[in-house]
Amino acid sequence: MPGGRRAGAAEHAEHVNEAAVLLEAGTPAAEAARLLAGRLGCSQRQARRYVARAAESGRVPVPDESSVFTVRLPVRLAVAVREHARASGRTVSAVVAQALEEFLGRAHGTRPPR
Repeated sequence: MPGGRRAGAAEHAEHVNEAAVLLEAGTPAAEAARLLAGRLGCSQRQARRYVARAAESGRVPVPDESSVFTVRLPVRLAVAVREHARASGRTVSAVVAQALEEFLGRAHGTRPPR
């Protein structure tokens, strides 16, 4: 397999979006996959996956780069966040990121970016 590695979430989204551009321009799916494989240096099989995803959902949002940010919380708060994350089917990181976006948006009088 060319490259020999998996694309990260942002890179995957960019590849799907590149496939979507080709499809939006009227390029047939098979030709789009062939072009993508050449441009991205990936296998045609992987390029077909990108094209299929683009055909299914169109362009997708490119996630922001993330970093580790360690904080100390009271045990009761950490437990509550974990329980909320589990109940909502999300990760602890997603719950905390949303809460911080909303908090900072209110603190600065702006709406959080989506």
